[in-house]
Amino acid sequence: MDLTSTEVRPVFTAEAIAARVSELAAAIRRDSGNEEVFFLCILKGAFMFMADLSRAIDRHARCEFIGISSYGKEKSSSGEVRLTKDLDSSIEGANVLVVEDIVDTGLTLSYLLANLESRGAASVRLAALLDKFERREREVQIDYLGFKIPDEFVVGYGLDFAERYRELPYIGVLRPSVYSRV
Repeated sequence: MDLTSTEVRPVFTAEAIAARVSELAAAIRRDSGNEEVFFLCILKGAFMFMADLSRAIDRHARCEFIGISSYGKEKSSSGEVRLTKDLDSSIEGANVLVVEDIVDTGLTLSYLLANLESRGAASVRLAALLDKFERREREVQIDYLGFKIPDEFVVGYGLDFAERYRELPYIGVLRPSVYSRV
């Protein structure tokens, strides 16, 4: 028996995600004109989203990674933001598109966006796969949004719980009985 089927309730299928990524890529292409797209993936949860989005953009793009966390191995944010992996190259003068898996409280992203602007980026825009708007504590402008979701714990398509479930091709709600065991 596949334990995942009893632990995760699917919400967005792989097909629905692919269709939405394609729509977001079209909007990004339209808005960026002829400028190079500088994708900045927030590790680890957004890596699948950025991979699919960068392929769908259908033009040359730079890809960079940054690690930032306020969760650790917990279900909810600690409120303390820490950089776990810094950029390997300068973003000075670049038109940066931050790629995030989920916008929750907004604390981590508001910190990161201000940090990137202070590094001299020409512009900083945000593409988020999911928006858990009910939990927002700090306002964050999402320029390209995949889906709005209620305040439920989701996994799959790169999103995890304690480093599990990232490999799922869909996004689903993790049953509370799973994370309450930890």
